Amino acid sequence: MHRCLQVESPRYLQVTSCKVSGNHEVLCHLHSWDPLTYLSGSSGDILPTLEQKCADFQNASFLRGTTLKIQFLLFTHSNPSCGQRVEEGSDLQNSGFNTSLETKLLIHGFRALGSKPSWIDKFIRTLLRTTNSNVIAVDWVYASTGFYFSVVENVVKVSLEISRFLGQVLELGVSKSSIHIIGVSLGAHVGGMVGQFHRGQLGRITGLDPAGPEYTRASWEERLDPGDALFVEAIHTDTDNLGIRIPVGHVDYFVNGGKDQPGCPTFIHAGYNYLICDHMRAVQLYLSALEDSCPLMAFPCSSYKAFLAGDCLDCFNPFLLSCPRIGLVEQSGVNIVPLPKEVKVYLLTSSKAPYCVYHNLVEFRLKETRNKDTDIEVTFLTNNVTSSVTITIPKHQLRGKRILAHPQCHINQVNLKLHASKRMWRKDRTVITGTLCTGPLPINNREKVVCLPLVQLQAGVTASHDLKIAC
Repeated sequence: MHRCLQVESPRYLQVTSCKVSGNHEVLCHLHSWDPLTYLSGSSGDILPTLEQKCADFQNASFLRGTTLKIQFLLFTHSNPSCGQRVEEGSDLQNSGFNTSLETKLLIHGFRALGSKPSWIDKFIRTLLRTTNSNVIAVDWVYASTGFYFSVVENVVKVSLEISRFLGQVLELGVSKSSIHIIGVSLGAHVGGMVGQFHRGQLGRITGLDPAGPEYTRASWEERLDPGDALFVEAIHTDTDNLGIRIPVGHVDYFVNGGKDQPGCPTFIHAGYNYLICDHMRAVQLYLSALEDSCPLMAFPCSSYKAFLAGDCLDCFNPFLLSCPRIGLVEQSGVNIVPLPKEVKVYLLTSSKAPYCVYHNLVEFRLKETRNKDTDIEVTFLTNNVTSSVTITIPKHQLRGKRILAHPQCHINQVNLKLHASKRMWRKDRTVITGTLCTGPLPINNREKVVCLPLVQLQAGVTASHDLKIAC
């Protein structure tokens, strides 16, 4: 049975002509109908008032066939919850598409069960609420369902279809630099290939944990890379499983080192959530950044280990102090030309939304060296919220430092505790003397650093000190 799509909805309508579209829907042209004319003997088919039809994502079975069945669904500020299927440039012109606004192209990834992505409705609403843009969601569920390695073979064909459609968008007078592709997992590489087909002239590509299997050893032509757009960024949250472990953009965020994310299950008995939680954290982080509730700032460093050790405190090299931030800030806040490529940047997050923390350097300097390693636990307190880290000072050295992440930007108190030795036969009565200094990142000058007066610590005993640091 054919379905009829209403073009306008006055109280009384009369069908004047209909045609069948490629997806077997009947597009009917209607006009207002005067009931008095009808009663006087005029003929015509009467239709009751119909509600506007909204297009939605397809569902696919595992045995899906060979056709791609790609849909482009437009969402606008005037109708944010109702997707409009657009296939040609003329469809866009008649659907509220604004050529003067940025266009966000949202591309999902592999769909194991052939279902609509659970996160995509929220993503669309958030984009429309926080940006002044057209949002086009690319539904390639049909081509993304099945065996993963078979789906990978569809990437080029899907990218060609998206590129063809994007060409029609550009023919309406839209500038290439106003196009922003957001690709999730396998969708990040689809977006990269679309950008390649447009010779790297699209404005921006954001890869949310770009897929790793089949792509870690792929060439630049086969995967997302810095040449695919004027600015390419990637957020890595699952590099040891589903995500790619190499940098693929101008700026690559390795969140919590890019592997295990706080709050995600660590044991396989958690089932599907164990497999997908780290991978999908990139989507959740980006949504949080769109809300702009707090900064998700990152710092370039040679490795995650070096970052945690406090070896990278600012963004001078290579960003000339413009630290990158996850979100929609132009070029992530990086203000240098030309842009460096494949720069790894690191940040810590909390276990739940909005995920952001404030990074602080904590450093303890001993008055005298010792013949053994010294471990000191440092805890920040703000209104019953605590965060801790342990500083290790190697034997025969005076100084140890570490990065401490705290959910609040102001600090009221600091607790210090010297770890006791593990000797079981007698109590450790060791006492050390030294100075604690701390400063919020980025530390571009020593004026940000606050130091406590000389403190004495006894093994196993917590010492509390006021530490008034304001935002």
